[in-house]
Amino acid sequence: MKFRNYSLILATGMSLAVLSSCGIYKKYDADNVDSRLVKEYAEALKLEEDSSVFGNLSWRAVFTDPTLVDLIERALANNKDLRNAKLNVDIAHAQLKGAKLSYLPSLAFTPNGAGAKYADNDFNWTYQLPLAASWEVDIFGKILNTKRGAQMAELQTKFYEQAVRSQIIAGVAQCYYSISALEAQLKLSRETSELWKESVNVMRNLKEAGRLREDAVVQSQAQYYSIEASINDIEMSLHEANNTLSLLLNEMPQRWTISPEAALSAPVMKRSAIPMAELAARPDVRAAEMGLASAYYSTASARAAFYPSINITANGGFTNMLGSFIKNPGDWFIQLAGSLTAPIFARGQNIARLEAAKAQQQQALNNFEYTLMSAAADVSDAMTVYEKSAQKQQWLTLQVESLVKSVEITNELLLFDGSTTYLEVLTAQKNLLSAQTAQITTNLTTARAIINLYQNLGGGR
Repeated sequence: MKFRNYSLILATGMSLAVLSSCGIYKKYDADNVDSRLVKEYAEALKLEEDSSVFGNLSWRAVFTDPTLVDLIERALANNKDLRNAKLNVDIAHAQLKGAKLSYLPSLAFTPNGAGAKYADNDFNWTYQLPLAASWEVDIFGKILNTKRGAQMAELQTKFYEQAVRSQIIAGVAQCYYSISALEAQLKLSRETSELWKESVNVMRNLKEAGRLREDAVVQSQAQYYSIEASINDIEMSLHEANNTLSLLLNEMPQRWTISPEAALSAPVMKRSAIPMAELAARPDVRAAEMGLASAYYSTASARAAFYPSINITANGGFTNMLGSFIKNPGDWFIQLAGSLTAPIFARGQNIARLEAAKAQQQQALNNFEYTLMSAAADVSDAMTVYEKSAQKQQWLTLQVESLVKSVEITNELLLFDGSTTYLEVLTAQKNLLSAQTAQITTNLTTARAIINLYQNLGGGR
């Protein structure tokens, strides 16, 4: 008898070991994924998080403009996309709760009664008040993998929510500095328009004095009209930018009061010594990993479908129908049963499901790897744009200073010396306006690069 018991225990242990080796019970682990890129990512996850790294800073430490802070807070409180992302988390949490409850027995109360009359006999009334319980014994990990998959799905929605939050913060900041740049361009164009209007009058006076020809007046008028026309384009762009910001804040379209002098000064951009650690902090990367983990557990569930289902059922209650006899008053009864259902004719369907699950798992791995590579490219692009824009800002500042002097000199030479031509004055003024516009555009490009880099490093906490 002891030998038989030991044999049964040994057989059970070997069976569980075989099942475990098939991946039914194993937890998802990025270290075990057959991908060099994912293994590097798994190693980066083990590193201790550095709160001083640029991407780990609070968004309030990056965006310190009080007006911008207020707008971001309003967007985080009202934005519909973020609200929907939070609702997706609630949905996933409810589904996880349902998966966990699958471990518990199911209970059903199904009272019934009936009456029968034969020939001249009186009605015989029968009744049952049964309570039925059914419990699936999860030996082969079917419920376990369903629960684990639901856990990964919940984590995935949480990371998506964080990604949406990061996008909203970056989106509001982008709009804010875009509107500021457009306000600066509008201010510059209007000031330049007034200067050109005065210049046209000066040209007319010089022409009447016989110092200039008619073509100089016409040229200066044409430039004045060109600047006035460009103001309309700037105003249209400004209107669209204001509407975009209104949508982000989930408010009706309106004109937002934003200073044309607004500028983004980046804090010290401390970077991680290990680039993969920066990518591992990104919520979209973590969400892609949870998609891979969920697909892993779907494959494990497909494997578990090849093994039997074991159910234990119990029925108990009160009845007056005992066998073929009617007993009044009734009495209590209880029934216990166990069943094992093994797939035989469904094996082909199970094979097809497993093949599909494996293919979907490979798709999830491909998507995860692409997300990692795309994230690395995003960070590289943002950093390069920031560095080059900062260098360009310095050169443009020097250029504008030189062109301001050039305009002053050519105007003095034309008015008091006569040693220059109206064409040189016109060229100097055009060059100054072009350089000033480029300076505003480059300032915006630099601000956008800072915002993009912060977002691409997982910022938005």
